[in-house]
Amino acid sequence: MLQLDKLALRRAILKQRQSLSTEEWHTKSNLIGDRLKDLSVFKEAKTVLAYFSFKQEADLTPLFAFDKNWGFPRCVDKSLIWHLWQPGQNLNVGKYGIREPQENAPMIRPQSADLILVPTVACDRQGYRLGYGGGFYDRLLSSIQGSNMTTIGIVYDFAFLQQLPVDPWDQKLDSICTESQYEQIVL
Repeated sequence: MLQLDKLALRRAILKQRQSLSTEEWHTKSNLIGDRLKDLSVFKEAKTVLAYFSFKQEADLTPLFAFDKNWGFPRCVDKSLIWHLWQPGQNLNVGKYGIREPQENAPMIRPQSADLILVPTVACDRQGYRLGYGGGFYDRLLSSIQGSNMTTIGIVYDFAFLQQLPVDPWDQKLDSICTESQYEQIVL
């Protein structure tokens, strides 16, 4: 029953997200980006793992102009392989239709990053996220437990929920950033 709840919730939120007009999407994305760039954890981070917007996820592109070592994932089998990328470098379109660095771009170990900006479909106030269902980010988050990396879930206000259905393998985030708030999760 839990999986059906996740599937139905994912479907409903993605439908709501994809109904955003281009103007609403840009406005909400810019508000999230403005909130992120003002955070001390972002200002102090030297290496940031991020994502390229897909299916109207919050677009973080304006942040990529900041002088950081930017890491972006490639989906390989059931894992995310991280590569360094800087604005102006070529991108490929991966098997899920998501832009990603080229295969020959320098690799980066996720554990070496200071901050990861995690794409989400939804998040809850306990720090759990709902993704697309492939488990890519849960496996990543599990592999970096115990590191000093800060994880921030990026989500729109309408998808920041009181509570999500949770499976045993779901991993918590350190904080959540929406267009109107930044909330640290008490673990």
